[in-house]
Amino acid sequence: MKANPNKPTRVNMVTLGCSKNTYDSEQLMGQLEANNLLVVHEETAQADDTVIINTCGFIDNAKEESINTILEFVEAKKQGQVQNVVVMGCLSERFQNELKQEITGVDAWYGTGQLDKIVTDLGVNYKHELLGERKLTTPSHYAYLKIAEGCDRPCSFCAIPIMRGKHVSKSIDQLVLEAKTLAKNGTTELILIAQDLTYYGLDLYKERALHKLLDALSLVEGIKWIRLQYAYPSKFPMEILPLIKERENICLYLDMPLQHISDNMLKAMRRGISKRRTIELLNSIRKEVPGIAIRTTMLVGHPGETEEDFNELVEFIKEQNFERLGVFTYSHEENTHSHTMIDDVPDEIKEERKSILMAVQRDISMDINAKMIGKELPVVIDRIEGDYFIGRTEFDSPEVDCEVLLKSDERNLRIGNYYNAKIIDAMEYDLFAQVV
Repeated sequence: MKANPNKPTRVNMVTLGCSKNTYDSEQLMGQLEANNLLVVHEETAQADDTVIINTCGFIDNAKEESINTILEFVEAKKQGQVQNVVVMGCLSERFQNELKQEITGVDAWYGTGQLDKIVTDLGVNYKHELLGERKLTTPSHYAYLKIAEGCDRPCSFCAIPIMRGKHVSKSIDQLVLEAKTLAKNGTTELILIAQDLTYYGLDLYKERALHKLLDALSLVEGIKWIRLQYAYPSKFPMEILPLIKERENICLYLDMPLQHISDNMLKAMRRGISKRRTIELLNSIRKEVPGIAIRTTMLVGHPGETEEDFNELVEFIKEQNFERLGVFTYSHEENTHSHTMIDDVPDEIKEERKSILMAVQRDISMDINAKMIGKELPVVIDRIEGDYFIGRTEFDSPEVDCEVLLKSDERNLRIGNYYNAKIIDAMEYDLFAQVV
């Protein structure tokens, strides 16, 4: 898209994919608002809209959703319902040449790491001084804080390094400034994200420095909760565990995708860790931080996964009783090492294995939640929905974990506030509570 001397009347941002994309969209929106543009997020299209679609290219389902969204807005442009269609993000980074040939009607394509070019091509100035300032698309009381970009891990199935590049950490000073800016604007919960949190600092400080970052962030006035998402198990920085245990505003929560437990699969996936070391790590974490909620993700159907490998994974999940767990089916991604292997697990078997794991986890989750009945816990209120205020405990991240439901007619609660609540009932993925 050529630089437009006539600034867009309105920019309508559409965000697909993970929380890293959410963060990128918020940064771009903040830049555009700082240039006095009218910016909205995923609102009903208007005829004068410039629509910017931030795409995901991680797995087949995500790619399909991104392509369908692009086609939808290209058609809307043909019908005069929007003015311009701009595409950015991971899918565009990875398949831009092919997409340009297949889809006409898109005004401009951008990959990842091109926010400054998007801003200038829209006819406004990229403001380097906007450290930590962005337009949140989440409720204002919580925000994602991206501490690094890219990934240096060699996982055989993953295309993220292709789309996001090598690991690049942000400095502690920059992240503390960003956290202070968020806190000043009412954010009380920071959700630390990266492709790999545990690699943080190696490029900048020549050492793993996640513990130093946590120490600094936990001192930011106004921040009540800090939670960690996407921590890699291999060479896990044990230095963070005393901080999680001791600092009141660091949640007893750790998102650590393990992907599998069979040594055959861990080797095929190039995870850099064995079953024995994985179990030792989990035992050490639980011993060092009693009561911590561990969230993990498993990948089923990778090339070469046998029935024995899968059964080993099932038994492992039953033994570990993970507080939170998600499951993905393998997607045969171009230019990854796994793509050189034969995709030999049929799709129906992949889906069956996913269903089995989720059924096992439902029982585990029900048992864990039932044991919460009678306990009193701090709960933050995220939204109101129907007859209930919807909140979370420190053991739950937004959108992916359990929620706490509190009857809206019992007390007038405020979104973003924290309340001491007593758990009175439980389901597999929901808790019911009353404010004490």
